[in-house]
Amino acid sequence: MKDPKIVLSNLVHWHPLKSFRTNTALLWTRRRAVLMLNPLLIIILVLAATTAATAQTLKVLHYFGSTSGDAQQPTEELIAQGRDGNLYSTSFVGGAYGLGTVFKVTPAGKLTVLYSFDGTQGSNPSGGLILGTDGNFYGTTFLGGPLSNGTIFKITSTGLLTTLYNFTGGDDGGSPYAAPVQGADGNFYGSTCACPYGEAYTGTVYRLTPSGELTTLYHLGHSPITDGVNPENQLVQGIDGSFYGTATNQGTYDRGTIFRITPTGEFTPLHSFYDPSGSRTNAPLFQADDGNFYATAEHGGDSNYGVVYRISPSGEYTALHSFVFSDGNQPFAGLVPAPDGNLYGTAVFGGVRNSGTIFRFGLDGSFSVLYNFDVGRGREPYGTPVLHTNGSFYGTTFAGGSHGLGVFYRFDLGLAPFVRLVNTSGKVGTPIRILGQGFNNTTAVSFNGTPATFKVWADTFLTATVPNGAAGGFVTVTTPSGTLTSNEKFRVRPVILTVAPDSGPPGTPVVITGTSFTQTTKVVIGGVPAASFTVDSDSQVTATVPAGASTGYVVLTTEGSKSRSPDTFVVTP
Repeated sequence: MKDPKIVLSNLVHWHPLKSFRTNTALLWTRRRAVLMLNPLLIIILVLAATTAATAQTLKVLHYFGSTSGDAQQPTEELIAQGRDGNLYSTSFVGGAYGLGTVFKVTPAGKLTVLYSFDGTQGSNPSGGLILGTDGNFYGTTFLGGPLSNGTIFKITSTGLLTTLYNFTGGDDGGSPYAAPVQGADGNFYGSTCACPYGEAYTGTVYRLTPSGELTTLYHLGHSPITDGVNPENQLVQGIDGSFYGTATNQGTYDRGTIFRITPTGEFTPLHSFYDPSGSRTNAPLFQADDGNFYATAEHGGDSNYGVVYRISPSGEYTALHSFVFSDGNQPFAGLVPAPDGNLYGTAVFGGVRNSGTIFRFGLDGSFSVLYNFDVGRGREPYGTPVLHTNGSFYGTTFAGGSHGLGVFYRFDLGLAPFVRLVNTSGKVGTPIRILGQGFNNTTAVSFNGTPATFKVWADTFLTATVPNGAAGGFVTVTTPSGTLTSNEKFRVRPVILTVAPDSGPPGTPVVITGTSFTQTTKVVIGGVPAASFTVDSDSQVTATVPAGASTGYVVLTTEGSKSRSPDTFVVTP
C-alpha cells in the first residue's frame, strides 16, 4: 500500500491549480496556518474545556484507518442514503492503493470499503456521492483516469464501478471537485475546478447524459472576472429550473462568487463576495421553502470566522450570522435543513477545543452550538453531514480519532423519523422514489393530501405515482407505526397540452388546457405577462392576450415549475 502522504505530496507538482484547495497537501498547510492565528485564545479555550461540552449525543461509529485498506481522511464528501437505508460516500485517500475509496456504512456503524481507486479508473475522489433515480450512486474523482484529469463514475450498492467520462483537461475542463447533481431532465450537471494551467479560464460547468455524453456548458473566467473561477461545490437546481453554484476565487473582490446557469448554458453572476459580508464560500447552496438559497462562507463576517448567508434567485445577498471563535471557525460544510424548521451545520475549527463544532441556525436568526469536537472523537469536520430518515445526523471528520485519520459519527438530537424524496419534482404520472423506514405494510401515500398509487420495494424504499389533481406540498407515507412526512415539499410540474385559439389580437381570451394548473401564479403570452387570468380548474386556465405581446410561446408558471406551449401563439393586429 502506498503511503498517502507521499502520494499527496506529489500532487502539489502535478496539477498546480489556482484554487485554495487544489490538493490535500495545501489543505494541510492552510490548516496549520489557521491554528497559529490565535494561540493564546486557543490555549485558554483548551484549558477551560470540560469533558461534556453539551447534552447532545455524539457516537463514533468508525475510526478511519482501523484496518489495512480502510478509508482515510474524507474531506468534503457528501454522504448519500441508499435505497437499503445504508450510507455511502468516498474518501480522498486510503484503500488498497492509497488513492481513495468508495465505502458503505450501516446506520449501526459497520463500514465496508466497496471500491479502492488505483488511478486507472480515477483517483482521489473528493466530492462524495449522490443517489441517482436509478438507485445507483454517482461521483467524481479529482485526479486519475487515462489522462490524469479526473473522472465521473457510477457505482452500484455492491461496488460495481463504471467510468462514465474521463476528463481531458482541455475544453471539457479537469479535476472535478464536487459530485454532480441529477437534474429534473434526468441528466447530470456539475463543474470542474480547472482547465490547463495558464489558460484564460479556470473551471467549467458541464452536462452529462446517463450514457456518458458530456457537453461543456460554460467556461468560467473566460469572460468577465465577475464570473469567478474554480467552482468546487455541488450545483443545486432551483425551482425555476436553473442551476445555482459558487466559485471559490476571483469575482469583483477576488473572494469568490455565486452564479446561476440554465440547462442550456446561459450564465449569470449573482454576487461577488467581499470580506465584511463573507468570503471564500466552500459550501453548496440549498433552496428553502421561501425560495431563497442558504449556505455558509468560510471567511468574512465581523471576526473573519465565517458567516451564514441568504441569497435570492435574483442575487439579493444578506449575511445572517457572523461566527465568533466559540461558534466555530471556517464553516466549510453546507447547511442541512431538518423537519423542525432549523438548519444544521459544522465548522472545521474553533469552539471550546478548536477542533470544530456542530451548530444549529434558525431562520429567525437564532444560533446555538450543539457539540464541540475533540481530538479523540474526531476533529476538522469538513464534510456536510446527512440527516438520515431515522432522525439522526451522520458525518465525517478529516482528522482525529484513534488513528488521527478521521471518524464516521452519528449525532442525535431526538428528531423524529421522516421520509426523503429522491426526486423532488415531477409531472402527473411520474414515479417518485421515496426513502425511509418501516415501509412494510404501508397503507397510504399522498401528495399534499391527494392519494397516490404506490409500491413497496423494501422496508426502506417505495415508489409512488404523482396523482391527477395533486398540488405541490409535503408527501406523507402512512405505516403501521404512524405517518411519516417528507422533509421537503414536492413540486408538481405543470404541462400545457393545447392553447385555443392559436392566434388573435391583444384582448383575446385564450383557453389553456393541460395538467397541474391549480397553483398557477403567472401566464406569459408572447413574452408579456397576462394582466389577468383565471384558474378554471386543475386542467384549464383562461388568460387574456396582453397589450404589447408579440408572436411567441405561452408560458404558464406555478409554484412547482414552468410549462411552455407546444406551439407559438400568433399575435395579430
